[in-house]
Amino acid sequence: MLPNEDPAGPGGIPPAADAPRTILIVDDSPVDLRLSAHIVARRPGLRAVTAASGHEALDFIAREPPAAVVTDLQMPDMDGLGLVRAIRADFPGIPVVLMTAFGSEDVAVLALRAGAASYVPKKALRRELADTLVAVLAVTSPDGQRRKLMRCIESTRSRFRIDNDPAMIAPLIALIQEELDGLGLCDGNARTRVGVSLQETLANALYHGNLEVSSELRQEDERVFYAEAEARRRLPPYRDRSIHVEADLDPESATFRIRDEGPGFDTSALDAPFDPESLLRVGGRGMILIRSFMDEVRHNAAGNEITLVKRRTV
Repeated sequence: MLPNEDPAGPGGIPPAADAPRTILIVDDSPVDLRLSAHIVARRPGLRAVTAASGHEALDFIAREPPAAVVTDLQMPDMDGLGLVRAIRADFPGIPVVLMTAFGSEDVAVLALRAGAASYVPKKALRRELADTLVAVLAVTSPDGQRRKLMRCIESTRSRFRIDNDPAMIAPLIALIQEELDGLGLCDGNARTRVGVSLQETLANALYHGNLEVSSELRQEDERVFYAEAEARRRLPPYRDRSIHVEADLDPESATFRIRDEGPGFDTSALDAPFDPESLLRVGGRGMILIRSFMDEVRHNAAGNEITLVKRRTV
């Protein structure tokens, strides 16, 4: 069977000026496949297509490269880890999002290290899958007109001070990614993973650092979490805080220092060995992705500054 469009179709997507971006869903379970495709197809701007195996997925990608791939991990013949490795080797610009379930935690860790861009626990698909895809697509390499000029870069040192405005995160990451492209520091896959790491780090600095909004609110109801964050953006002392970003890039490595002006946190818990089962818990995705994607991750003693280092991958 060849990959087919989700039977539900992209009818939930209203007409848009730009063509919807194709998301390939891969799962050997017909029920889970239909559910995931339905969730994706309901998000405006996304189009869901499906494949029942890793081999079918690769056949589809060769004919019509999608904007992203969402894959189950536990599949016969070619599992999700094998699919991630194949896409990483032949289609490095296509990001892969994992669907993790109980019993797949160790494979998920390997897949993240092999090139996957993010993950969503299967128990949280309805709440997190579409948002995770949109976040990953936001830091995926576009075909820009400025690449030729950007290839003239020899090194850069940038300093930014931004307000607690979530709208500033995407353009800041896009600017940094253009510089990464110019320096030839990363291939398409690594570029996306650096973008995801910066996205998670800046969001943590904004919401948990400067605005001090508890992640427990997000686990209960994301609408309450973001409503509280929006309210605090207008109240002292939160409204007077900034995020400080330093980016030092050269052809061999990129170093990012991101500091918020909040009270910080106890970083001792981060020294504990990584527990693969934490992949299945709601929340906490950010630090797992950052530590999987960056070569070095360090916090200051106060817990309000993080340093990320990415070394040359091409």
